[in-house]
Amino acid sequence: MLRIGENHTLNIVRETEPGLFLTDTEGNEVLLPNKYIPETFEIGDEIEVFIYLDHEERPVATTLEPLVKLDEFAFLKCVEVTEFGAFLDWGLEKHLFVPFKEQAYPMKKGGRYLIFCYLDEETDRLVASSKVHAFLDNSELTIEPFEEVDLIISNKSDLGYNVIINQLHLGLIYHDDVFQEINVGDEMRGFITKTRPDGKIDVSLQRPGYRSIEPNAELILDKLKKNEGYLNLTDKSSPEAIHSQLGISKKSFKRAAGNLYKQRKIDIKDDGIYLKED
Repeated sequence: MLRIGENHTLNIVRETEPGLFLTDTEGNEVLLPNKYIPETFEIGDEIEVFIYLDHEERPVATTLEPLVKLDEFAFLKCVEVTEFGAFLDWGLEKHLFVPFKEQAYPMKKGGRYLIFCYLDEETDRLVASSKVHAFLDNSELTIEPFEEVDLIISNKSDLGYNVIINQLHLGLIYHDDVFQEINVGDEMRGFITKTRPDGKIDVSLQRPGYRSIEPNAELILDKLKKNEGYLNLTDKSSPEAIHSQLGISKKSFKRAAGNLYKQRKIDIKDDGIYLKED
C-alpha cells in the first residue's frame, strides 16, 4: 500500500510523457514527474521516493526529502496565511496546510512554529497542527530513568521547558536544570531522570544520578591538568560559573568533586580546587 506522507522504495515500470510510473510489490502505481527523474535509470530499477498529494490532490512521488513526514514533529516557517488557514514550507513544491482550528495561536507569515504532521481522515490530506501536545501520549511509557533520548523543545512554562521525547511523550526540564540557551524547536539529546505514577516525565540535558559521577569526575581532572592543576571553582561558585567552565550543573560538579576528594585526587580549598600530585 502506498501510504501518503511516507518514504517508499518502488520499482520503475515504465516511462511516459509526464514522467516515470513506479509500482510497489502489490502493483500500486504512482507517477514520478519529469522534474524528479534521475539522470540515469533503467526500467526495473528501484528508487526511493516520498508520496504526497499534488496541487490537484492526486498522489504523486518526489525524490525531494521533506522537512517533516507523517506522524512527525518539526519546526517550520509559515509562508502564507489565507482565508482557509496557514501554509508552511516543508521543503516541497506544495506547502503544508494548517487549518485555523489546528493553530494553538494564530499563525503569521514569516513566523516559525512547532507542528505535528498527520493525515486528515476526512480529506485524506496531510495537514499540520501546532496543538502538538494533543499528539503525545504518556499513558504507556516506552522510556525509563537514566535512558538517553531525543528531545524537541516544545514551549516554556512556569516550571521549565516542556519537551517532546522520542516523538512520543511529553516531558519537562526544570528551570534549575537549564544552563544553556534553548529555544522552541531546538532538537537535542537528553536523559530521563524520573517517571512518575501519573505519567509525568522529568528530563535533564545532563546524565543524571550516580551514572554522571565518573564522566564528570574525569572532566574535572582533564580541566585541572590543562589549567596547571587549579580551577577557581568551589561549592559556593554560582551555577552559571560552573557551567561556563565545565558545562555541567552545580549539583553534578559538587558530586564529582566530592568523589575526587574522597579518592584523594584533589584538594578543596576556599579559593578553588587543586590537583594532587601522584
